[in-house]
Amino acid sequence: MGIAFGRLDGKRNRLFDAEVNAVLGTKMLRVLMICLLWPSFLVAGDYREPERGSATRSSMMNAIRPHAEWNFGPPVEFVVSDLRVSGNVGYASLEPQRPGGDQIDLATTPMAAFGGYDPEFSDGASMHVLYQLSGDTWVAVHWSIGATDVWFAAPEFCRIWVDVIPEFCGG
Repeated sequence: MGIAFGRLDGKRNRLFDAEVNAVLGTKMLRVLMICLLWPSFLVAGDYREPERGSATRSSMMNAIRPHAEWNFGPPVEFVVSDLRVSGNVGYASLEPQRPGGDQIDLATTPMAAFGGYDPEFSDGASMHVLYQLSGDTWVAVHWSIGATDVWFAAPEFCRIWVDVIPEFCGG
């Protein structure tokens, strides 16, 4: 489908029509690409990943470690799938494990012993953490183990953590 331009004498100039449509088509394609890609720029988020070995990264892992060890039993180390910081908020997606890379046997954890774990409704040991910086200390404010939903996409969390989880908060 293109645009046809007529002349005063009622005849069409097909060469002119093709040139105009090519130019308009290119411009329309650019506009379409901008419209399609613009949301990804808005969702990019203004966060950074703390480097391995940094004080920030260590502090964030140490903030969630007591919660992980209370539920899984000590000792626990983390494989970091995603770690983000923006200003005084942070987000982590973690895979807890035993030192040396051994998998945690969830059925034998303290969490299972006191009834806080149901393998039928769990996505394993994966953890999602929302952090807040309090003074110089990172605090694991909200966290989950084995969540099968994206609980942190709720409006009450997005109001505070949108900069570190923009793709979940729509913006």
